[in-house]
Amino acid sequence: MFRLFAIIYALTGPTLAGILMVAVLSMNMFNSTAIIYSVAAGFIIGLPVAFIVARKLTQSA
Repeated sequence: MFRLFAIIYALTGPTLAGILMVAVLSMNMFNSTAIIYSVAAGFIIGLPVAFIVARKLTQSA
């Protein structure tokens, strides 16, 4: 399951980080602190998302 989790995290982490970064930039927050925090939050939020998706995929198989 760890390999599946790692593959899914490689997709969800950057995707969520990019979504949050675009959200921060669309709110005209162009300082580096806001951008770094949003990207870090995206990667952190991606961990449980990838775990839940990997667990659902392994349970259904």
